[in-house]
Amino acid sequence: MKHFSSIILGAVCVVLVIALIMTKHSDNTQHDSDVGAINDFSNQLDLAQMHVSICNGTALIFSNSLNESVSTALTFSNQLSGAQSTIALDAQQITNLSRQVMEAQAENQASVQRLLDLAGKMTNEVDRLTRQLAAAQASLLETNKNLVQLGKDYALLENRFRVDVAERVVVERKFNNLHELQVQLRSVKQNPPGTITTAGIYAGLNVEVKSDGTFHVIAPK
Repeated sequence: MKHFSSIILGAVCVVLVIALIMTKHSDNTQHDSDVGAINDFSNQLDLAQMHVSICNGTALIFSNSLNESVSTALTFSNQLSGAQSTIALDAQQITNLSRQVMEAQAENQASVQRLLDLAGKMTNEVDRLTRQLAAAQASLLETNKNLVQLGKDYALLENRFRVDVAERVVVERKFNNLHELQVQLRSVKQNPPGTITTAGIYAGLNVEVKSDGTFHVIAPK
């Protein structure tokens, strides 16, 4: 009976030893697993910290970029405001220039109209002066013609005057001579002259007297 109990006790001890060994082995395995898990978690924590650092750097870079973007946006906004002001000034200048161009065009049209009116007046004046010049030329031609005729008449009258003077001198000399005077008186008594008329007076003088008192010298044949 004691021997059987010893066997059972030995078996139980063996089982306990085996159980202890297995528990130890399981503990070692669990420990190793826990150590691996801790190492893995530590690695993941380091990786996470690295990622956080990278994210912090990225966030810092993004913040700097954002600040630069804000500054650039402010610069663009200021430039846009300046450009809008410049555009407004340019628009005002364009409006002023357009008004000045319209005023210049209106003044130019008025000047052109004045020039056209002046040209029309000058054309009318030139036509009037041309007609006057033509009339003056015609009058000069007529006057020249009359002067030429007067020159001819004067030459004829001068020639006739000389002839008349010569004849008068001859007659005076005859009347100054008693014998010639007596002969002339006998001739007048024997041949008494008829009625003295204007035509008779101018007969033989080559002068044509008109009813209005004007005369025309007849050129001798």
